[in-house]
Amino acid sequence: MTSKKSINVGIIGFGTVGSGTACILIENADIIKRRLGIPVKLKKIADLDIKRDRGVKLGDVQLTNDAKGLITDPDIDIVVELIGGYKPAKEFILDAIKHKKHVVTANKALLAVHGEEIYAAAQKAGVTVGFEASVAGGIPILRSLRDGLAANQIESIYGIVNGTCNYILTLMTNEGRKFDEVLKEAQAKGYAEADPTFDIEGIDSAHKLAILTMLAFGTPVKFEDIYTEGISKITPLDIDFARDLGYKIKLLAITKKARGEVEARVHPTMLPGDFSIATVDGVFNALNVVGNAVGSTMFSGRGAGDMPTGSAVVSDIMDIGRDILSGCAGRMPVAAFREREPLKIRKMEDITSCYYLRFAAMDKPGVLSRISGVLGKNNISIESVIQKGRGAAEAVPLVMMTHEAVERNVRSALAEINTMDCVAGPTMVIRVEEGQK
Repeated sequence: MTSKKSINVGIIGFGTVGSGTACILIENADIIKRRLGIPVKLKKIADLDIKRDRGVKLGDVQLTNDAKGLITDPDIDIVVELIGGYKPAKEFILDAIKHKKHVVTANKALLAVHGEEIYAAAQKAGVTVGFEASVAGGIPILRSLRDGLAANQIESIYGIVNGTCNYILTLMTNEGRKFDEVLKEAQAKGYAEADPTFDIEGIDSAHKLAILTMLAFGTPVKFEDIYTEGISKITPLDIDFARDLGYKIKLLAITKKARGEVEARVHPTMLPGDFSIATVDGVFNALNVVGNAVGSTMFSGRGAGDMPTGSAVVSDIMDIGRDILSGCAGRMPVAAFREREPLKIRKMEDITSCYYLRFAAMDKPGVLSRISGVLGKNNISIESVIQKGRGAAEAVPLVMMTHEAVERNVRSALAEINTMDCVAGPTMVIRVEEGQK
Protein backbone atom coordinates (compact mmCIF):
# COMPACT_ATOMS: atom_id res chain seq x y z
CA MET A 1 0.00 0.00 0.00
CA THR A 2 1.18 3.49 -0.83
CA SER A 3 1.41 6.28 1.73
CA LYS A 4 -0.09 8.88 -0.63
CA LYS A 5 -2.27 11.52 0.99
CA SER A 6 -4.39 12.15 -2.14
CA ILE A 7 -4.86 11.23 -5.80
CA ASN A 8 -4.18 14.39 -7.81
CA VAL A 9 -5.91 15.05 -11.12
CA GLY A 10 -5.41 17.48 -13.99
CA ILE A 11 -8.04 18.04 -16.69
CA ILE A 12 -7.25 19.20 -20.23
CA GLY A 13 -10.43 20.62 -21.73
CA PHE A 14 -13.04 22.62 -19.81
CA GLY A 15 -16.01 22.22 -22.14
CA THR A 16 -19.23 20.33 -21.49
CA VAL A 17 -17.69 17.07 -20.25
CA GLY A 18 -14.79 18.83 -18.53
CA SER A 19 -17.23 20.99 -16.59
CA GLY A 20 -19.31 17.97 -15.59
CA THR A 21 -16.23 16.07 -14.48
CA ALA A 22 -14.97 19.01 -12.39
CA CYS A 23 -18.41 19.45 -10.84
CA ILE A 24 -18.60 15.79 -9.79
CA LEU A 25 -15.06 15.74 -8.37
CA ILE A 26 -15.81 18.82 -6.28
CA GLU A 27 -19.45 18.27 -5.27
CA ASN A 28 -19.10 14.53 -4.63
CA ALA A 29 -15.69 14.79 -2.96
CA ASP A 30 -16.93 13.28 0.32
CA ILE A 31 -18.45 10.11 -1.17
CA ILE A 32 -15.42 9.69 -3.43
CA LYS A 33 -13.10 9.93 -0.40
CA ARG A 34 -15.20 7.43 1.55
CA ARG A 35 -15.10 4.93 -1.29
CA LEU A 36 -11.39 5.41 -2.03
CA GLY A 37 -10.01 6.05 1.45
CA ILE A 38 -8.19 9.25 0.49
CA PRO A 39 -9.28 12.41 -1.34
CA VAL A 40 -9.21 12.84 -5.10
CA LYS A 41 -8.05 16.42 -5.63
CA LEU A 42 -8.60 18.36 -8.82
CA LYS A 43 -5.38 20.38 -8.98
CA LYS A 44 -5.40 21.99 -12.45
CA ILE A 45 -7.60 22.57 -15.48
CA ALA A 46 -6.04 23.55 -18.81
CA ASP A 47 -8.11 25.19 -21.53
CA LEU A 48 -7.71 27.85 -24.20
CA ASP A 49 -10.51 29.86 -22.56
CA ILE A 50 -10.05 30.23 -18.80
CA LYS A 51 -12.17 33.38 -18.45
CA ARG A 52 -15.67 32.09 -19.23
CA ASP A 53 -17.75 31.07 -16.21
CA ARG A 54 -18.78 27.40 -16.43
CA GLY A 55 -20.93 27.56 -13.33
CA VAL A 56 -18.56 25.33 -11.34
CA LYS A 57 -17.21 26.53 -7.97
CA LEU A 58 -13.54 25.65 -8.44
CA GLY A 59 -12.13 26.90 -5.14
CA ASP A 60 -8.34 26.56 -5.23
CA VAL A 61 -8.23 24.68 -8.55
CA GLN A 62 -5.65 26.31 -10.83
CA LEU A 63 -6.84 27.37 -14.31
CA THR A 64 -4.14 27.51 -16.96
CA ASN A 65 -3.56 27.74 -20.70
CA ASP A 66 -0.49 25.52 -20.34
CA ALA A 67 -1.50 21.91 -21.06
CA LYS A 68 2.15 20.89 -21.34
CA GLY A 69 2.86 22.27 -17.86
CA LEU A 70 -0.11 20.32 -16.49
CA ILE A 71 1.19 17.09 -18.05
CA THR A 72 4.69 17.53 -16.63
CA ASP A 73 3.56 18.66 -13.16
CA PRO A 74 5.13 16.11 -10.77
CA ASP A 75 2.21 16.40 -8.34
CA ILE A 76 -0.40 15.20 -10.85
CA ASP A 77 -1.07 11.45 -10.95
CA ILE A 78 -3.82 11.28 -13.57
CA VAL A 79 -4.20 13.41 -16.71
CA VAL A 80 -7.75 13.64 -18.06
CA GLU A 81 -8.05 14.50 -21.77
CA LEU A 82 -11.44 15.97 -22.66
CA ILE A 83 -10.78 18.18 -25.68
CA GLY A 84 -11.82 15.58 -28.25
CA GLY A 85 -10.65 15.20 -31.84
CA TYR A 86 -7.34 13.85 -33.10
CA LYS A 87 -4.95 16.78 -32.64
CA PRO A 88 -3.60 17.86 -30.25
CA ALA A 89 -5.40 15.26 -28.10
CA LYS A 90 -3.22 12.39 -29.34
CA GLU A 91 -0.03 14.32 -28.62
CA PHE A 92 -1.24 15.26 -25.13
CA ILE A 93 -2.11 11.65 -24.27
CA LEU A 94 1.14 10.19 -25.58
CA ASP A 95 3.13 12.91 -23.80
CA ALA A 96 1.34 12.15 -20.54
CA ILE A 97 2.09 8.44 -20.95
CA LYS A 98 5.74 9.25 -21.67
CA HIS A 99 5.85 11.13 -18.38
CA LYS A 100 4.43 8.05 -16.58
CA LYS A 101 1.04 9.65 -16.00
CA HIS A 102 -2.11 7.59 -16.00
CA VAL A 103 -4.66 8.86 -18.52
CA VAL A 104 -8.45 9.07 -18.66
CA THR A 105 -10.17 10.09 -21.88
CA ALA A 106 -13.66 10.26 -23.41
CA ASN A 107 -12.25 10.54 -26.93
CA LYS A 108 -13.91 7.75 -28.93
CA ALA A 109 -12.81 9.10 -32.33
CA LEU A 110 -9.16 9.13 -31.29
CA LEU A 111 -9.31 5.64 -29.78
CA ALA A 112 -11.15 4.22 -32.80
CA VAL A 113 -8.45 5.47 -35.18
CA HIS A 114 -5.26 5.59 -33.05
CA GLY A 115 -6.14 3.37 -30.09
CA GLU A 116 -3.61 0.63 -30.77
CA GLU A 117 -0.72 3.10 -30.67
CA ILE A 118 -1.99 4.54 -27.38
CA TYR A 119 -2.60 1.11 -25.78
CA ALA A 120 0.89 -0.05 -26.76
CA ALA A 121 2.51 3.09 -25.34
CA ALA A 122 0.61 2.71 -22.06
CA GLN A 123 1.57 -0.95 -21.71
CA LYS A 124 5.22 -0.14 -22.36
CA ALA A 125 5.18 2.69 -19.80
CA GLY A 126 3.32 0.62 -17.21
CA VAL A 127 0.45 3.09 -16.90
CA THR A 128 -3.31 2.81 -17.31
CA VAL A 129 -5.61 4.42 -19.86
CA GLY A 130 -9.25 4.63 -18.79
CA PHE A 131 -11.90 5.31 -21.43
CA GLU A 132 -15.26 4.28 -19.97
CA ALA A 133 -16.73 7.64 -21.01
CA SER A 134 -15.92 7.06 -24.69
CA VAL A 135 -18.97 4.82 -25.26
CA ALA A 136 -22.56 5.40 -24.08
CA GLY A 137 -21.88 8.18 -21.57
CA GLY A 138 -22.86 7.15 -18.07
CA ILE A 139 -23.71 3.52 -18.93
CA PRO A 140 -20.87 1.33 -17.55
CA ILE A 141 -20.74 -0.87 -20.64
CA LEU A 142 -16.96 -1.01 -21.10
CA ARG A 143 -16.34 -1.93 -17.48
CA SER A 144 -19.03 -4.59 -17.80
CA LEU A 145 -17.29 -6.10 -20.83
CA ARG A 146 -13.89 -6.01 -19.11
CA ASP A 147 -15.01 -7.17 -15.66
CA GLY A 148 -18.60 -8.30 -15.12
CA LEU A 149 -18.82 -10.33 -18.33
CA ALA A 150 -15.15 -11.33 -18.48
CA ALA A 151 -15.90 -15.06 -18.08
CA ASN A 152 -18.12 -15.09 -21.18
CA GLN A 153 -17.54 -15.67 -24.82
CA ILE A 154 -19.38 -12.61 -26.12
CA GLU A 155 -21.68 -13.69 -28.92
CA SER A 156 -23.19 -10.38 -30.01
CA ILE A 157 -23.71 -6.74 -29.13
CA TYR A 158 -26.57 -4.64 -30.48
CA GLY A 159 -26.15 -1.01 -29.50
CA ILE A 160 -28.10 2.23 -29.79
CA VAL A 161 -25.05 4.38 -29.05
CA ASN A 162 -25.99 7.74 -30.58
CA GLY A 163 -28.69 9.69 -28.77
CA THR A 164 -29.13 12.21 -31.59
CA CYS A 165 -30.17 9.53 -34.08
CA ASN A 166 -32.37 7.80 -31.53
CA TYR A 167 -34.13 11.10 -30.78
CA ILE A 168 -34.71 11.79 -34.48
CA LEU A 169 -36.04 8.30 -35.22
CA THR A 170 -38.25 8.42 -32.12
CA LEU A 171 -39.96 11.64 -33.23
CA MET A 172 -40.29 10.37 -36.79
CA THR A 173 -41.93 7.20 -35.43
CA ASN A 174 -44.22 8.81 -32.86
CA GLU A 175 -45.23 11.91 -34.82
CA GLY A 176 -44.89 10.88 -38.47
CA ARG A 177 -42.54 13.78 -39.24
CA LYS A 178 -39.83 13.96 -41.89
CA PHE A 179 -36.12 13.57 -41.20
CA ASP A 180 -35.06 17.12 -42.15
CA GLU A 181 -37.74 18.71 -39.96
CA VAL A 182 -36.85 16.64 -36.90
CA LEU A 183 -33.12 17.23 -37.40
CA LYS A 184 -33.67 21.00 -37.26
CA GLU A 185 -35.59 20.59 -34.01
CA ALA A 186 -32.82 18.41 -32.56
CA GLN A 187 -30.28 21.11 -33.44
CA ALA A 188 -32.46 23.82 -31.86
CA LYS A 189 -32.67 21.81 -28.63
CA GLY A 190 -28.93 21.10 -28.56
CA TYR A 191 -29.29 17.37 -29.21
CA ALA A 192 -27.56 17.68 -32.60
CA GLU A 193 -24.48 19.64 -33.63
CA ALA A 194 -24.58 22.48 -36.15
CA ASP A 195 -22.77 20.03 -38.44
CA PRO A 196 -24.52 16.75 -37.59
CA THR A 197 -22.65 14.58 -40.10
CA PHE A 198 -20.80 12.42 -37.57
CA ASP A 199 -24.09 11.60 -35.83
CA ILE A 200 -26.61 11.15 -38.63
CA GLU A 201 -24.25 9.33 -41.00
CA GLY A 202 -23.31 6.77 -38.35
CA ILE A 203 -19.66 7.80 -37.95
CA ASP A 204 -19.96 8.49 -34.21
CA SER A 205 -21.63 5.10 -33.71
CA ALA A 206 -18.88 3.40 -35.73
CA HIS A 207 -16.17 5.01 -33.56
CA LYS A 208 -17.88 3.53 -30.50
CA LEU A 209 -18.39 0.16 -32.18
CA ALA A 210 -14.64 -0.10 -32.86
CA ILE A 211 -14.03 0.17 -29.10
CA LEU A 212 -16.84 -2.24 -28.18
CA THR A 213 -15.61 -4.83 -30.69
CA MET A 214 -12.04 -4.55 -29.47
CA LEU A 215 -13.04 -5.14 -25.85
CA ALA A 216 -15.62 -7.84 -26.60
CA PHE A 217 -13.40 -10.06 -28.72
CA GLY A 218 -9.84 -9.09 -27.81
CA THR A 219 -8.95 -8.14 -31.37
CA PRO A 220 -7.51 -4.98 -32.90
CA VAL A 221 -10.12 -3.24 -35.08
CA LYS A 222 -9.44 -0.93 -37.99
CA PHE A 223 -12.05 1.79 -38.06
CA GLU A 224 -12.12 1.75 -41.86
CA ASP A 225 -13.20 -1.93 -41.81
CA ILE A 226 -16.51 -1.05 -40.11
CA TYR A 227 -19.40 -0.74 -42.56
CA THR A 228 -21.15 2.55 -41.81
CA GLU A 229 -24.54 3.82 -43.00
CA GLY A 230 -26.62 6.61 -41.48
CA ILE A 231 -30.30 7.49 -41.12
CA SER A 232 -30.70 10.42 -43.51
CA LYS A 233 -32.55 8.31 -46.12
CA ILE A 234 -35.16 6.94 -43.70
CA THR A 235 -38.66 8.22 -44.53
CA PRO A 236 -41.99 8.25 -42.66
CA LEU A 237 -43.20 5.75 -45.28
CA ASP A 238 -40.57 3.21 -44.20
CA ILE A 239 -41.42 3.79 -40.55
CA ASP A 240 -45.11 3.20 -41.29
CA PHE A 241 -44.38 -0.03 -43.14
CA ALA A 242 -42.14 -1.15 -40.28
CA ARG A 243 -44.98 -0.52 -37.81
CA ASP A 244 -47.44 -2.47 -39.99
CA LEU A 245 -45.00 -5.39 -39.99
CA GLY A 246 -44.45 -5.27 -36.21
CA TYR A 247 -41.00 -3.62 -36.33
CA LYS A 248 -39.28 -0.41 -35.27
CA ILE A 249 -36.33 1.22 -37.01
CA LYS A 250 -33.22 2.03 -34.96
CA LEU A 251 -29.68 3.01 -35.90
CA LEU A 252 -27.73 0.05 -34.53
CA ALA A 253 -24.07 -0.63 -33.94
CA ILE A 254 -23.80 -4.41 -34.34
CA THR A 255 -20.91 -6.73 -33.64
CA LYS A 256 -20.98 -10.54 -33.72
CA LYS A 257 -18.45 -13.35 -33.75
CA ALA A 258 -19.04 -16.38 -35.93
CA ARG A 259 -16.77 -19.00 -37.48
CA GLY A 260 -13.60 -17.20 -36.47
CA GLU A 261 -14.64 -13.86 -37.99
CA VAL A 262 -16.18 -10.73 -36.54
CA GLU A 263 -19.00 -8.66 -37.97
CA ALA A 264 -18.81 -4.95 -37.18
CA ARG A 265 -21.42 -2.76 -38.85
CA VAL A 266 -23.52 0.35 -38.28
CA HIS A 267 -26.77 0.90 -40.18
CA PRO A 268 -30.52 1.50 -39.77
CA THR A 269 -32.07 -1.76 -38.62
CA MET A 270 -35.59 -3.10 -38.30
CA LEU A 271 -36.12 -4.77 -34.94
CA PRO A 272 -39.18 -6.60 -33.60
CA GLY A 273 -41.23 -4.09 -31.62
CA ASP A 274 -41.00 -6.24 -28.47
CA PHE A 275 -37.21 -6.59 -28.63
CA SER A 276 -35.99 -4.85 -25.45
CA ILE A 277 -33.64 -2.46 -27.22
CA ALA A 278 -36.40 -1.39 -29.64
CA THR A 279 -38.38 0.09 -26.74
CA VAL A 280 -35.61 2.57 -25.82
CA ASP A 281 -36.56 5.98 -27.21
CA GLY A 282 -35.54 9.63 -27.13
CA VAL A 283 -31.95 10.61 -26.42
CA PHE A 284 -31.29 7.44 -24.43
CA ASN A 285 -28.71 4.82 -25.36
CA ALA A 286 -29.09 1.08 -24.93
CA LEU A 287 -26.99 -2.02 -25.50
CA ASN A 288 -27.99 -5.66 -25.64
CA VAL A 289 -25.02 -7.93 -24.93
CA VAL A 290 -25.25 -11.71 -25.29
CA GLY A 291 -22.69 -13.95 -23.58
CA ASN A 292 -22.53 -17.71 -23.83
CA ALA A 293 -22.77 -18.10 -20.04
CA VAL A 294 -24.90 -15.16 -18.91
CA GLY A 295 -27.28 -15.06 -21.88
CA SER A 296 -28.93 -11.81 -22.91
CA THR A 297 -28.18 -8.68 -20.85
CA MET A 298 -29.50 -5.16 -21.29
CA PHE A 299 -27.90 -1.80 -20.45
CA SER A 300 -29.62 1.54 -20.91
CA GLY A 301 -29.32 5.15 -19.79
CA ARG A 302 -28.14 8.58 -20.85
CA GLY A 303 -25.41 8.28 -23.42
CA ALA A 304 -24.19 11.88 -23.45
CA GLY A 305 -24.21 15.13 -21.49
CA ASP A 306 -21.98 16.78 -18.94
CA MET A 307 -22.96 14.83 -15.83
CA PRO A 308 -23.56 11.31 -17.24
CA THR A 309 -20.30 11.39 -19.19
CA GLY A 310 -18.51 13.08 -16.29
CA SER A 311 -19.74 10.25 -14.07
CA ALA A 312 -17.96 7.74 -16.32
CA VAL A 313 -14.78 9.86 -16.35
CA VAL A 314 -14.69 10.02 -12.55
CA SER A 315 -15.33 6.27 -12.28
CA ASP A 316 -12.13 5.72 -14.27
CA ILE A 317 -10.24 8.18 -12.07
CA MET A 318 -11.37 6.28 -8.99
CA ASP A 319 -10.56 2.90 -10.50
CA ILE A 320 -7.04 4.03 -11.36
CA GLY A 321 -6.76 5.63 -7.90
CA ARG A 322 -7.47 2.27 -6.26
CA ASP A 323 -4.71 0.65 -8.29
CA ILE A 324 -2.27 3.43 -7.40
CA LEU A 325 -3.05 3.00 -3.70
CA SER A 326 -2.64 -0.77 -3.92
CA GLY A 327 0.59 -0.50 -5.88
CA CYS A 328 -0.86 -2.50 -8.76
CA ALA A 329 -1.22 0.07 -11.53
CA GLY A 330 -1.56 -1.72 -14.85
CA ARG A 331 -3.36 -4.65 -13.21
CA MET A 332 -5.97 -4.65 -15.97
CA PRO A 333 -4.65 -4.67 -19.56
CA VAL A 334 -5.76 -1.51 -21.32
CA ALA A 335 -7.36 -3.58 -24.10
CA ALA A 336 -8.84 -6.08 -21.57
CA PHE A 337 -6.98 -9.17 -22.86
CA ARG A 338 -3.46 -10.27 -21.90
CA GLU A 339 -3.46 -12.49 -24.99
CA ARG A 340 -5.07 -10.76 -27.96
CA GLU A 341 -6.15 -12.57 -31.11
CA PRO A 342 -6.27 -10.71 -34.42
CA LEU A 343 -9.55 -11.65 -36.06
CA LYS A 344 -10.74 -10.94 -39.58
CA ILE A 345 -13.53 -8.39 -39.90
CA ARG A 346 -16.09 -9.95 -42.23
CA LYS A 347 -16.70 -7.96 -45.40
CA MET A 348 -20.16 -6.46 -45.59
CA GLU A 349 -20.99 -8.33 -48.79
CA ASP A 350 -20.44 -11.61 -46.93
CA ILE A 351 -22.87 -11.01 -44.07
CA THR A 352 -26.29 -12.66 -43.95
CA SER A 353 -29.45 -10.89 -42.88
CA CYS A 354 -33.14 -10.63 -43.57
CA TYR A 355 -34.07 -7.58 -45.64
CA TYR A 356 -36.83 -5.03 -46.04
CA LEU A 357 -36.95 -3.95 -49.69
CA ARG A 358 -39.19 -1.07 -50.80
CA PHE A 359 -39.54 -0.65 -54.57
CA ALA A 360 -41.19 2.26 -56.35
CA ALA A 361 -42.96 -0.01 -58.84
CA MET A 362 -45.40 0.68 -61.67
CA ASP A 363 -48.80 -0.86 -60.97
CA LYS A 364 -48.92 -3.05 -64.06
CA PRO A 365 -49.40 -6.78 -64.62
CA GLY A 366 -46.21 -8.82 -64.41
CA VAL A 367 -44.15 -6.34 -62.36
CA LEU A 368 -44.27 -8.41 -59.17
CA SER A 369 -43.25 -11.57 -61.01
CA ARG A 370 -40.36 -9.80 -62.78
CA ILE A 371 -38.97 -8.47 -59.49
CA SER A 372 -39.52 -11.80 -57.75
CA GLY A 373 -37.80 -13.59 -60.61
CA VAL A 374 -34.62 -11.53 -60.23
CA LEU A 375 -34.61 -12.09 -56.47
CA GLY A 376 -35.09 -15.81 -56.93
CA LYS A 377 -32.29 -15.95 -59.51
CA ASN A 378 -30.02 -14.50 -56.80
CA ASN A 379 -31.07 -17.04 -54.14
CA ILE A 380 -33.26 -14.57 -52.26
CA SER A 381 -36.47 -16.02 -50.84
CA ILE A 382 -39.48 -13.75 -50.20
CA GLU A 383 -41.25 -14.00 -46.85
CA SER A 384 -44.06 -11.47 -47.43
CA VAL A 385 -45.26 -8.78 -49.84
CA ILE A 386 -47.19 -5.55 -49.20
CA GLN A 387 -48.43 -3.22 -51.94
CA LYS A 388 -50.19 0.09 -51.30
CA GLY A 389 -51.79 2.59 -53.65
CA ARG A 390 -53.16 0.15 -56.22
CA GLY A 391 -54.50 1.74 -59.39
CA ALA A 392 -52.38 4.88 -59.16
CA ALA A 393 -50.96 6.27 -62.39
CA GLU A 394 -47.50 6.80 -60.92
CA ALA A 395 -45.19 4.33 -59.22
CA VAL A 396 -46.49 2.88 -55.95
CA PRO A 397 -44.60 1.42 -52.99
CA LEU A 398 -44.09 -2.34 -53.17
CA VAL A 399 -42.53 -3.85 -50.04
CA MET A 400 -40.94 -7.26 -49.79
CA MET A 401 -39.57 -8.89 -46.64
CA THR A 402 -37.01 -11.57 -47.38
CA HIS A 403 -35.84 -14.60 -45.55
CA GLU A 404 -32.14 -14.66 -44.61
CA ALA A 405 -29.97 -13.84 -47.60
CA VAL A 406 -26.35 -12.98 -48.38
CA GLU A 407 -25.66 -9.25 -48.79
CA ARG A 408 -23.72 -9.86 -51.98
CA ASN A 409 -26.73 -11.52 -53.58
CA VAL A 410 -29.06 -8.70 -52.51
CA ARG A 411 -26.76 -6.09 -54.02
CA SER A 412 -26.51 -8.07 -57.26
CA ALA A 413 -30.29 -8.44 -57.52
CA LEU A 414 -30.97 -4.78 -56.83
CA ALA A 415 -28.38 -3.66 -59.36
CA GLU A 416 -30.50 -5.40 -61.99
CA ILE A 417 -33.93 -4.48 -60.60
CA ASN A 418 -33.08 -0.79 -60.32
CA THR A 419 -32.49 -0.63 -64.10
CA MET A 420 -35.94 -2.07 -64.97
CA ASP A 421 -38.39 0.21 -66.78
CA CYS A 422 -41.09 -0.81 -64.29
CA VAL A 423 -39.13 0.52 -61.28
CA ALA A 424 -38.81 4.25 -60.62
CA GLY A 425 -35.68 5.10 -58.67
CA PRO A 426 -33.36 3.10 -56.41
CA THR A 427 -34.73 0.51 -53.98
CA MET A 428 -34.84 1.31 -50.26
CA VAL A 429 -32.98 -1.36 -48.29
CA ILE A 430 -33.13 -1.84 -44.51
CA ARG A 431 -31.61 -4.87 -42.82
CA VAL A 432 -33.73 -6.80 -40.34
CA GLU A 433 -32.37 -8.34 -37.13
CA GLU A 434 -34.47 -10.62 -34.96
CA GLY A 435 -31.81 -10.55 -32.20
CA GLN A 436 -32.39 -11.53 -28.58
CA LYS A 437 -35.40 -10.40 -26.56
